[in-house]
Amino acid sequence: QVQLVESGGGLVQAGGSLRLSCAASGRTFSSYDMGWFRQAPGKEREFVAAISRSASNTWADFVKGRFTISRDNAKNTVYLQMNSLKPEDTAVYYCTARVRLFPFTKATMSAISEYDYWGQGTQVTVSS
Repeated sequence: QVQLVESGGGLVQAGGSLRLSCAASGRTFSSYDMGWFRQAPGKEREFVAAISRSASNTWADFVKGRFTISRDNAKNTVYLQMNSLKPEDTAVYYCTARVRLFPFTKATMSAISEYDYWGQGTQVTVSS
């Protein structure tokens, strides 16, 4: 069982930045592929970014260089640095982990069904 706990959400003005963190339990964090999804009110959950166990990464088109995903295996933590935030980035952001060893591609990592564990989410609100 893997537990994921997100933090770092909050209220920020448009153009501002936030860094989300996700702390994972377990002694084999370095072997997990990790991802971030988000869900806005009334909308489906959507893929944001993912980072593989070898630190390759992929991201949704709407990120457009604004967000960066990274990981610190010594701290069992994955991060999402979000810059140039827009009101449309307002959502609950979820951290997720894939423990199975499958190919790491944008197509696979953007699928909700690909992941094994989810955090409870952290709210990000961007005001205009």
